[in-house]
Amino acid sequence: MTLSEQKEQLGSLLKAVRRSRKYRHIHEDLVVSIGSKELSKEKSLQDAVKATKSKLHQVCGAYFAVRPDYDRWTKELREALTIGEEAFRLKCQEIMGLHSSTRERLPFLDEFYSKIFSHLPPIHSIVDMACGFNPLAIPWMPVEEGARYQAYDVYYDLVEFLNEFMGISGVDGMAEARDITLRPPEDGADLALILYSIPCLDKIDGSASGRLLDSIDARHLVVSFPIRTLGGVRKGMREHYAKRFDQLMEGRSWETSNLNFDTELVYLIEK
Repeated sequence: MTLSEQKEQLGSLLKAVRRSRKYRHIHEDLVVSIGSKELSKEKSLQDAVKATKSKLHQVCGAYFAVRPDYDRWTKELREALTIGEEAFRLKCQEIMGLHSSTRERLPFLDEFYSKIFSHLPPIHSIVDMACGFNPLAIPWMPVEEGARYQAYDVYYDLVEFLNEFMGISGVDGMAEARDITLRPPEDGADLALILYSIPCLDKIDGSASGRLLDSIDARHLVVSFPIRTLGGVRKGMREHYAKRFDQLMEGRSWETSNLNFDTELVYLIEK
């Protein structure tokens, strides 16, 4: 197959994947990255499209409990804020409960962030990698007044919603759609959050996680792993991801410590 034919086939794959309502809002760089690998396996276009959708589901689609209704959620957040801070927090929790990674954290949200930040110096800026709904937890983060928050995810519609959320809540921040496996963020920050992200990055490219950790311009990093499957089964995941973290730290002379929560294994890194 000529280079021209390969480009044409990849363009057809991208169009086919993004015709799907489920995947139309995903950043094209991620679709192309996964799709090109599937096509290189000499699959038919139809099989490559199917395999690409399956991988996208594993990487990001499986975490949504329902189809997002960002317009309604934005309206409800605005209305909740007019009622008061407690109502606003309750609405944030309700929305976070619709994404598996943040849903697992809800029962101990206060403890989660207070415990993590108690081990850190004052934080004036945060960069959040493959963030999902995590920015909605900003009201629980004991950061310094006026702290800057930069978030990245592969969904354009999610990023638009998060920018609305930051505007509503008065956060100095911005969300951006980006495939961080190809373009790691350049932003410097006091703290980088990489919560539940590494297992997803590993599904795309086994070397992406290490490259990302190296490239992050932040002295302090918080890396976390799930210790249960999406179906709630533990299956020795704590041991598995503890081993994965040790692999990532090989050859990197960073100071590390870990915190244990019921549903999450958390590591603190100081570069």
